[in-house]
Amino acid sequence: MTASEPLVDLMRLVTGYQVAQAVQVAASLGIADHLKDGPRSAEELATATGCHARSLYRLLRALASIGVFQEGPKQDFSLTAVSEYLRSDAMTPIAPLATFMGRPYMWEAWAQLAHSVKTGENAFRHAHGVSNFEYRSQNPTEEAIFDQAMTGNSVGLSEAIMSAYDFSKFQLIVDVGGGLGAMLAAILAIHARARGILFDQPQVISRAKPVLQKVGVANRCDTVGGSFFEEIPAGGDSYLLKAVLHDWGDTASISILRRCREAIRSDGKLVIIERIVAPPNEGSEAKFSDLNMLVEPGGQERTLEEFSELFVAAGFHLSKIVETGTRMSVIEGVVS
Repeated sequence: MTASEPLVDLMRLVTGYQVAQAVQVAASLGIADHLKDGPRSAEELATATGCHARSLYRLLRALASIGVFQEGPKQDFSLTAVSEYLRSDAMTPIAPLATFMGRPYMWEAWAQLAHSVKTGENAFRHAHGVSNFEYRSQNPTEEAIFDQAMTGNSVGLSEAIMSAYDFSKFQLIVDVGGGLGAMLAAILAIHARARGILFDQPQVISRAKPVLQKVGVANRCDTVGGSFFEEIPAGGDSYLLKAVLHDWGDTASISILRRCREAIRSDGKLVIIERIVAPPNEGSEAKFSDLNMLVEPGGQERTLEEFSELFVAAGFHLSKIVETGTRMSVIEGVVS
């Protein structure tokens, strides 16, 4: 007798953490990069990555069974359409995100999900005694891994976002909470007449110059350190916030947007790039990201109505929604 399909589906969900960790290990070892020129044996891969050969084989055959890699007849492995995204040179590089999500401190926070569900409190702070931002600022290795994950995210999304939304109309784009500047750099590289201001915490901004220089836009982009709860550089005709508001609850998000309202030109555009939570029984990606916001930073993903309410509370009017063909949408606001 074989198990029923619903039971098989449930078991796959119950053991899903095993898949996530297996992918994280393969990503952190750079297995996909070692396979980009063609199949290699588990023995060869073990030598190249400093692993125990038999154990690495067991990892890779498990991942091959779910389509991450392809196993050949002689314990050799090759890339699939899935693992192409684990290459460091992929158009949408997922390996940095997989590495970040599999870090022990992240798993320790997720182990406290029940605490958040029962109390509404932040699981990360409960697990570690500090916020996720404070934890990474105190652990440079983890901050570097996080930076790489966020930069990879921006690289993967920027082309789709720029194809969907017209940034050519802007003269000065202020990227609020822009990290190392991958998204802003991509925009400025396409729109040669625009200038930018990259704004984030001072310790983040101090690491941004190489990203801007690599793309050749450093001469058109100022970098400014500070807190978006206090003051944001003024005079821009576009204020860009990519994956910023979902880190924060409503009160903090309204505060951030009000600082943008104080800084923006009267004819400027607020450009928010975020997930939009779908109707009931749809959109699992955004809804599980919302759980991650509950666990890690203490924020939330939002419905379109919830974004509109934030805009109104901060002195903006939601003017346009642009779908990008990715998990992220562009939510445009204008001054009320």
